Amino acid sequence: EQALLVAYFCMEFGVHESLPVYSGGLGVLAGDHLKAASTLGVPLVAVGLLYRRGYFRQALDAGGRQVESYPAADRGRLPLTLERSEGGRPLLIEVELEGTPVAARIWRADVGRVPLYLLDSDIEENSADGRRVTDVLYGGDREHRLRQELLLGVGGMRALGALGLRPTVFHVNEGHAGFLALERMRVLVEEGGMTAEEAHEHVRSSTIFTTHTPVPAGNEVFPTDLVVRYVQPLAGRCGLSTNDLLALGSGDGGAPHFGMTELALRTSARANAVSALHGVVSQSMWRALWPDAPPHEERIAHVTNAVHAPTWVSGELAGLLRSAGVQLDEAPAQPAWERAAGIERSALWDVHRRRKAALLAWLRHRTSVAPPLPLDAEALTIGFARRFAAYKRASLVFSQPERLFRMLSDVDRPVQIVFSGKAHPADGEGKALIEALARFARDPRVGGRVVFVEDYGIGVAKLLVQGVDLWLTTPRRPNEASGTSGMKAGMNGVLNLSVLDGWWPEGYSPEIGWAVGERFSELGDEAEAAELLRLLEEEVVPAYYERDENGVPLRWVDMMRASIARVGGQFNAERMVVDYVERLYVPAHEEASRSSRSRSRS
Repeated sequence: EQALLVAYFCMEFGVHESLPVYSGGLGVLAGDHLKAASTLGVPLVAVGLLYRRGYFRQALDAGGRQVESYPAADRGRLPLTLERSEGGRPLLIEVELEGTPVAARIWRADVGRVPLYLLDSDIEENSADGRRVTDVLYGGDREHRLRQELLLGVGGMRALGALGLRPTVFHVNEGHAGFLALERMRVLVEEGGMTAEEAHEHVRSSTIFTTHTPVPAGNEVFPTDLVVRYVQPLAGRCGLSTNDLLALGSGDGGAPHFGMTELALRTSARANAVSALHGVVSQSMWRALWPDAPPHEERIAHVTNAVHAPTWVSGELAGLLRSAGVQLDEAPAQPAWERAAGIERSALWDVHRRRKAALLAWLRHRTSVAPPLPLDAEALTIGFARRFAAYKRASLVFSQPERLFRMLSDVDRPVQIVFSGKAHPADGEGKALIEALARFARDPRVGGRVVFVEDYGIGVAKLLVQGVDLWLTTPRRPNEASGTSGMKAGMNGVLNLSVLDGWWPEGYSPEIGWAVGERFSELGDEAEAAELLRLLEEEVVPAYYERDENGVPLRWVDMMRASIARVGGQFNAERMVVDYVERLYVPAHEEASRSSRSRSRS
C-alpha cells in the first residue's frame, strides 16, 4: 500500500521576502504551513505558480493615492532550482488553453524538507499570450485569471506526474486550484478505466478543500461561456457533458456563473473553514449545495489558522524564551509555551523596548517626512496592518476624530499609530480608505503621530508585530475568516485590541487583551467606533502608563507574558498542521486506500 504523501496546492506562497509570489494572508499562511510540515516531518509537497512580476509594489503619491508598479524578478537571483529531465534539459509540462498548448518549466524552492514546485510559462516555446500566463499575481481580467488557474490545477497535476510523484491526498487551499479535480478524473478515466462517476468519487475521497473567506468577492467566479470554452475539452475527456461541468460550479439557484468554491466543495469529501466562527458562517453560506443533508450535519469543519513561531517571533524574544525552557524551533511541535508566563518582567520589558526602538528607528529612516517624525519610544504605539478592504474598517479608529486627537496630543500619556497595507489594484473602496488615512495623517492636529508605511510585506510585518505595543483589528463581524496578524503580534507579547471576529473569539481572554463587542452582540460601525475609543481611553492607555518605581508597567507586562503563553500554545503552526494530519490527511488517505483496494478486488 502506498505511503501517505500530501500535495498542497495554492495560488500564492509567502515563504520569504526574497521569493515574491505572495500578496498577503493566504500566501503567508501557506508558507507557514509548509515550514511547520517540514519541522514535523509531514510527507508533503507544494504546488504554485512562479510570477515574473509577482504582486505589485506600492507607493503613495503626494495626495496619498496608491500607485502600483510591477518590477520583474530576476530568476537567477531567486532561491530556486530548475527541475531537469535525465538528459539535463529543463523538465516541461503542457496545458491546452483554448486549443493552444502552453508549456511551463518547473522550479523548486526547498522550504526546509518540503519541496515547493512553481510553474513558469514565460519561456521561448510559448506565444506572447502563453508567456503572459504567469506574469503577475491577481492581475488581469477574468480570462487571464482562468488561464492561470487552469495552469495551476491541471498543469500542477501534470508537473507532479513528470516529477514521478504520486500523492495520495490533495489539499486545495482556497478555490483557485479546483481544476486539479478534473485533471485527476481525466487520468482515472483514460488511464485507469474508470467511469466518470467512479473517478469523481475517488477524487472526492482523497481531496481536502480549505475555504478562507466569507466575503462574496473572495469566492472566485467565472462566466459560464468562458468556462465552457476553456474547460469543456478537458471535462469531455473525463466523460462529463457541458451540463455536468457547469453543474459542478453552479451556485445557489443555478446563477449564471461558475464558482471555484462550489467546484472545490463538490469535488472534495472533506472541507474546512479557518476558525470556529468561520466554520459556522461557511456551513450556512454553502448549505444549499447539500439540499438533502440533515440540518445538523457538519459538511464544513474548521481548523483554526496559526503562524510559524520561528519566523515571526523576534530573535531577542526567542532567546529569552529559550532561557525559560520554551524552544521554538524544535519538534515535537508544542514547546512548553506556558513557561513563558514565568519570564522575568524587567527582562521581557527590556527586550520589547529594544524591538520598539528598532521599529521606530527604521520608520524614521523609511518615511521620508520633513520635519522628521516626532515618534516617541515612550508613547503607546498601536499597529494596524493588513489588506485595505472595506470590511476590515481601517478608518474605524479615526471615525470620531476629536476623541482620537485628544489621545494623540496628550502630553503625559501620548498615543501614536502605525498603519500599513495594500488595497487590491481593482478595489476603489480600499484605495479610498488609504487616501483618507493619508489625509488624516497630514492634519496638523495629528502632530505627526499617525504614520502610513508603504509597500507592506513580510519584512514590514515582522518589524510591526515585534515592535508595537498594541495590535488593532476592526473587521465587520463575521467577515474576517481568521486573520493571523494578531497571532503574530500576540506571540511577541504585543497585546490585541480586536473585534470578536475570526480567531479572536477563540483566543481572547481579559488576561491577554481587549475585545470590542464583548458587552454587546452586533453593534454597527458607529457604536463599535465609540466602544473602541472607550476601551482605549478607559482601559488600554491607563494600563500602559501605570508604572512601578523602575518605569516597568507591571500589569501590562503580566498581560504580555500571558499573551505569549496563550497565543504561542494555541496558535502555533505546528498545532495547525497536526490538526490537518490527524483530522483530514490521514482519514482521506485511509479512505482513498480502502477505495483502491476494493476496486482492485472487484
